[in-house]
Amino acid sequence: MKTHHDDGVLRLTFDRPDTRNAITTETATDLADAIDAATPAECDAIVITGAGDAFSAGGDLEALAEFPGSSQAAYEQVTETFGRVVEAMLACPVPIVAKVNGDAIGAGLSIVALADLAVAAADARFSCAFVRLGLLPDTGGTVMLPHIIGLRATKRLAFTGEFIDADRAADLELVNEAVPADELDDRVADIVAQLARGPTATIGLMKQAIHENLGRSWDDGLDYENLLQAQARTSEAHEEGVTAFLEEREPAFE
Repeated sequence: MKTHHDDGVLRLTFDRPDTRNAITTETATDLADAIDAATPAECDAIVITGAGDAFSAGGDLEALAEFPGSSQAAYEQVTETFGRVVEAMLACPVPIVAKVNGDAIGAGLSIVALADLAVAAADARFSCAFVRLGLLPDTGGTVMLPHIIGLRATKRLAFTGEFIDADRAADLELVNEAVPADELDDRVADIVAQLARGPTATIGLMKQAIHENLGRSWDDGLDYENLLQAQARTSEAHEEGVTAFLEEREPAFE
Protein backbone atom coordinates (compact mmCIF):
# COMPACT_ATOMS: atom_id res chain seq x y z
CA MET A 1 0.00 0.00 0.00
CA LYS A 2 1.46 3.31 -1.06
CA THR A 3 0.73 6.16 1.35
CA HIS A 4 1.13 9.87 0.64
CA HIS A 5 -0.06 12.79 2.79
CA ASP A 6 -0.18 16.17 1.10
CA ASP A 7 -1.99 19.40 1.95
CA GLY A 8 -4.55 17.75 4.20
CA VAL A 9 -5.28 14.82 1.87
CA LEU A 10 -4.24 11.25 2.67
CA ARG A 11 -3.78 9.34 -0.59
CA LEU A 12 -3.76 5.56 -0.36
CA THR A 13 -2.83 3.59 -3.48
CA PHE A 14 -3.02 -0.13 -4.09
CA ASP A 15 0.46 -0.50 -5.53
CA ARG A 16 0.72 -3.95 -7.09
CA PRO A 17 -0.05 -3.16 -10.74
CA ASP A 18 1.55 -6.41 -11.91
CA THR A 19 -1.27 -8.28 -10.11
CA ARG A 20 -3.93 -5.69 -10.98
CA ASN A 21 -3.61 -4.56 -7.38
CA ALA A 22 -4.70 -7.85 -5.82
CA ILE A 23 -5.05 -7.42 -2.06
CA THR A 24 -2.95 -9.56 0.26
CA THR A 25 -3.58 -9.83 3.98
CA GLU A 26 -0.61 -7.50 4.47
CA THR A 27 -2.15 -4.95 2.08
CA ALA A 28 -5.46 -5.13 3.95
CA THR A 29 -3.71 -4.59 7.28
CA ASP A 30 -1.73 -1.65 5.92
CA LEU A 31 -4.91 -0.08 4.53
CA ALA A 32 -6.74 -0.48 7.85
CA ASP A 33 -3.79 0.91 9.82
CA ALA A 34 -3.53 4.00 7.59
CA ILE A 35 -7.25 4.75 7.84
CA ASP A 36 -7.31 4.13 11.60
CA ALA A 37 -4.56 6.73 12.04
CA ALA A 38 -6.39 9.50 10.13
CA THR A 39 -7.94 12.30 12.20
CA PRO A 40 -9.90 15.45 11.27
CA ALA A 41 -7.18 17.54 12.91
CA GLU A 42 -4.62 16.41 10.31
CA CYS A 43 -6.70 15.28 7.37
CA ASP A 44 -9.60 16.74 5.36
CA ALA A 45 -10.13 13.70 3.11
CA ILE A 46 -8.80 10.28 2.22
CA VAL A 47 -8.53 9.17 -1.42
CA ILE A 48 -8.18 5.48 -2.26
CA THR A 49 -7.12 4.47 -5.77
CA GLY A 50 -5.05 1.91 -7.66
CA ALA A 51 -1.75 2.03 -9.52
CA GLY A 52 -1.78 1.21 -13.21
CA ASP A 53 -4.99 0.41 -15.06
CA ALA A 54 -6.97 -1.31 -12.27
CA PHE A 55 -8.46 -0.17 -8.98
CA SER A 56 -8.19 -3.64 -7.45
CA ALA A 57 -8.77 -7.17 -8.65
CA GLY A 58 -9.79 -8.19 -5.13
CA GLY A 59 -8.18 -10.74 -2.85
CA ASP A 60 -4.88 -12.25 -3.94
CA LEU A 61 -5.71 -15.66 -5.38
CA GLU A 62 -2.29 -17.11 -4.64
CA ALA A 63 -2.83 -16.31 -0.96
CA LEU A 64 -6.34 -17.78 -1.11
CA ALA A 65 -4.85 -21.00 -2.43
CA GLU A 66 -3.27 -21.49 1.01
CA PHE A 67 -6.31 -22.98 2.73
CA PRO A 68 -6.69 -22.36 6.49
CA GLY A 69 -6.69 -25.43 8.67
CA SER A 70 -10.20 -24.91 10.05
CA SER A 71 -13.24 -22.66 9.80
CA GLN A 72 -12.15 -20.99 13.06
CA ALA A 73 -8.74 -20.22 11.56
CA ALA A 74 -10.45 -18.83 8.44
CA TYR A 75 -12.74 -16.68 10.60
CA GLU A 76 -9.83 -15.25 12.56
CA GLN A 77 -7.85 -14.54 9.38
CA VAL A 78 -10.62 -12.65 7.60
CA THR A 79 -11.68 -10.79 10.77
CA GLU A 80 -8.16 -9.59 11.49
CA THR A 81 -7.45 -8.46 7.91
CA PHE A 82 -10.33 -7.64 5.54
CA GLY A 83 -12.68 -7.28 8.51
CA ARG A 84 -10.44 -4.58 9.91
CA VAL A 85 -10.70 -2.67 6.62
CA VAL A 86 -14.49 -2.60 6.98
CA GLU A 87 -14.35 -1.40 10.57
CA ALA A 88 -11.74 1.24 9.78
CA MET A 89 -13.58 2.65 6.77
CA LEU A 90 -16.98 2.77 8.45
CA ALA A 91 -15.67 4.29 11.69
CA CYS A 92 -13.18 6.74 10.16
CA PRO A 93 -14.13 10.35 11.09
CA VAL A 94 -12.56 11.62 7.84
CA PRO A 95 -14.52 11.35 4.55
CA ILE A 96 -13.18 8.67 2.20
CA VAL A 97 -13.33 9.04 -1.58
CA ALA A 98 -12.77 6.07 -3.91
CA LYS A 99 -11.09 7.18 -7.14
CA VAL A 100 -11.93 4.17 -9.29
CA ASN A 101 -9.36 4.36 -12.07
CA GLY A 102 -10.07 0.87 -13.43
CA ASP A 103 -11.71 -2.45 -12.69
CA ALA A 104 -12.95 -3.04 -9.14
CA ILE A 105 -13.51 -6.74 -8.56
CA GLY A 106 -14.43 -8.76 -5.46
CA ALA A 107 -13.02 -7.05 -2.39
CA GLY A 108 -12.13 -4.11 -4.65
CA LEU A 109 -15.84 -3.60 -5.36
CA SER A 110 -16.62 -3.92 -1.65
CA ILE A 111 -14.09 -1.19 -0.82
CA VAL A 112 -15.76 1.10 -3.36
CA ALA A 113 -19.07 0.42 -1.59
CA LEU A 114 -17.51 1.21 1.80
CA ALA A 115 -16.16 4.58 0.64
CA ASP A 116 -18.26 7.63 1.49
CA LEU A 117 -18.06 8.93 -2.07
CA ALA A 118 -16.89 7.26 -5.27
CA VAL A 119 -16.07 8.48 -8.77
CA ALA A 120 -15.23 6.04 -11.54
CA ALA A 121 -13.48 6.32 -14.86
CA ALA A 122 -15.97 5.58 -17.63
CA ASP A 123 -14.03 2.51 -18.75
CA ALA A 124 -13.92 0.94 -15.26
CA ARG A 125 -15.81 -2.32 -14.71
CA PHE A 126 -17.25 -3.82 -11.54
CA SER A 127 -17.81 -7.43 -10.52
CA CYS A 128 -18.83 -9.09 -7.28
CA ALA A 129 -16.74 -12.05 -8.33
CA PHE A 130 -16.75 -14.09 -5.12
CA VAL A 131 -19.25 -16.62 -6.47
CA ARG A 132 -16.70 -17.77 -9.04
CA LEU A 133 -14.46 -18.80 -6.14
CA GLY A 134 -17.21 -20.44 -4.11
CA LEU A 135 -17.21 -17.57 -1.61
CA LEU A 136 -19.62 -15.04 -0.16
CA PRO A 137 -19.04 -11.34 -0.82
CA ASP A 138 -16.82 -10.18 2.03
CA THR A 139 -15.06 -6.97 3.06
CA GLY A 140 -18.52 -5.69 3.97
CA GLY A 141 -20.14 -6.65 0.67
CA THR A 142 -23.22 -8.33 2.15
CA VAL A 143 -23.56 -5.46 4.63
CA MET A 144 -23.21 -2.37 2.46
CA LEU A 145 -24.35 -3.38 -1.02
CA PRO A 146 -28.03 -3.94 -0.09
CA HIS A 147 -28.13 -0.49 1.50
CA ILE A 148 -26.53 1.18 -1.51
CA ILE A 149 -27.82 -0.59 -4.61
CA GLY A 150 -30.82 -2.47 -3.22
CA LEU A 151 -31.63 -6.07 -2.44
CA ARG A 152 -32.36 -7.39 -5.94
CA ALA A 153 -29.36 -5.71 -7.56
CA THR A 154 -27.12 -7.06 -4.79
CA LYS A 155 -28.42 -10.58 -5.29
CA ARG A 156 -27.93 -10.40 -9.04
CA LEU A 157 -24.33 -9.19 -8.75
CA ALA A 158 -23.53 -11.65 -5.95
CA PHE A 159 -25.23 -14.70 -7.47
CA THR A 160 -23.88 -14.22 -11.03
CA GLY A 161 -20.53 -12.45 -10.61
CA GLU A 162 -21.34 -10.59 -13.83
CA PHE A 163 -19.49 -7.43 -14.83
CA ILE A 164 -21.23 -4.08 -15.02
CA ASP A 165 -19.79 -0.92 -16.56
CA ALA A 166 -19.25 2.42 -14.84
CA ASP A 167 -22.45 3.96 -16.19
CA ARG A 168 -24.50 1.08 -14.78
CA ALA A 169 -22.60 1.38 -11.48
CA ALA A 170 -23.58 5.07 -11.38
CA ASP A 171 -27.22 4.21 -12.17
CA LEU A 172 -27.19 1.80 -9.21
CA GLU A 173 -25.43 4.45 -7.04
CA LEU A 174 -22.52 2.13 -6.40
CA VAL A 175 -20.52 5.18 -7.51
CA ASN A 176 -21.67 8.79 -7.42
CA GLU A 177 -20.70 9.39 -11.02
CA ALA A 178 -18.73 8.08 -13.99
CA VAL A 179 -16.49 10.47 -15.90
CA PRO A 180 -14.11 10.15 -18.86
CA ALA A 181 -10.80 8.66 -17.71
CA ASP A 182 -8.88 11.82 -18.57
CA GLU A 183 -11.20 13.86 -16.31
CA LEU A 184 -11.04 11.56 -13.27
CA ASP A 185 -8.15 13.30 -11.49
CA ASP A 186 -9.71 16.74 -11.86
CA ARG A 187 -13.16 15.60 -10.76
CA VAL A 188 -11.83 13.93 -7.62
CA ALA A 189 -9.66 16.99 -6.91
CA ASP A 190 -12.79 19.15 -7.09
CA ILE A 191 -14.62 16.92 -4.63
CA VAL A 192 -11.66 16.84 -2.25
CA ALA A 193 -11.36 20.64 -2.39
CA GLN A 194 -15.06 20.94 -1.55
CA LEU A 195 -14.64 18.58 1.40
CA ALA A 196 -11.58 20.51 2.58
CA ARG A 197 -13.63 23.71 2.75
CA GLY A 198 -16.10 22.00 5.06
CA PRO A 199 -15.98 21.29 8.80
CA THR A 200 -14.24 17.91 8.74
CA ALA A 201 -15.05 16.99 12.34
CA THR A 202 -18.74 17.75 11.78
CA ILE A 203 -18.73 15.67 8.59
CA GLY A 204 -17.28 12.88 10.73
CA LEU A 205 -20.25 13.20 13.11
CA MET A 206 -22.64 13.07 10.15
CA LYS A 207 -20.96 9.87 8.96
CA GLN A 208 -21.10 8.39 12.45
CA ALA A 209 -24.82 9.13 12.79
CA ILE A 210 -25.66 7.77 9.33
CA HIS A 211 -23.75 4.53 9.86
CA GLU A 212 -24.87 3.95 13.43
CA ASN A 213 -28.50 4.52 12.45
CA LEU A 214 -28.54 1.96 9.63
CA GLY A 215 -29.72 -0.77 11.97
CA ARG A 216 -31.65 1.26 14.54
CA SER A 217 -35.34 1.83 15.01
CA TRP A 218 -36.61 5.30 14.05
CA ASP A 219 -36.95 6.32 17.71
CA ASP A 220 -33.45 5.18 18.64
CA GLY A 221 -32.04 6.65 15.44
CA LEU A 222 -33.53 10.08 16.05
CA ASP A 223 -32.30 10.06 19.64
CA TYR A 224 -28.77 9.19 18.49
CA GLU A 225 -28.94 11.87 15.80
CA ASN A 226 -29.94 14.41 18.46
CA LEU A 227 -27.04 13.33 20.67
CA LEU A 228 -24.50 13.92 17.92
CA GLN A 229 -26.20 17.13 16.80
CA ALA A 230 -25.74 18.44 20.35
CA GLN A 231 -22.00 17.85 19.96
CA ALA A 232 -22.01 19.68 16.64
CA ARG A 233 -24.03 22.60 18.03
CA THR A 234 -21.34 23.24 20.65
CA SER A 235 -18.41 23.03 18.23
CA GLU A 236 -16.17 25.79 16.90
CA ALA A 237 -17.19 24.80 13.38
CA HIS A 238 -20.84 25.58 14.11
CA GLU A 239 -19.92 28.92 15.67
CA GLU A 240 -17.86 29.82 12.60
CA GLY A 241 -20.64 28.72 10.25
CA VAL A 242 -23.25 30.90 11.95
CA THR A 243 -20.88 33.86 12.22
CA ALA A 244 -19.96 33.62 8.54
CA PHE A 245 -23.63 33.47 7.55
CA LEU A 246 -24.45 36.56 9.60
CA GLU A 247 -21.42 38.38 8.19
CA GLU A 248 -22.37 37.32 4.64
CA ARG A 249 -19.06 35.59 3.90
CA GLU A 250 -17.81 32.07 3.23
CA PRO A 251 -16.98 30.14 6.42
CA ALA A 252 -13.32 29.45 7.14
CA PHE A 253 -13.42 26.05 8.81
CA GLU A 254 -10.23 24.72 10.38
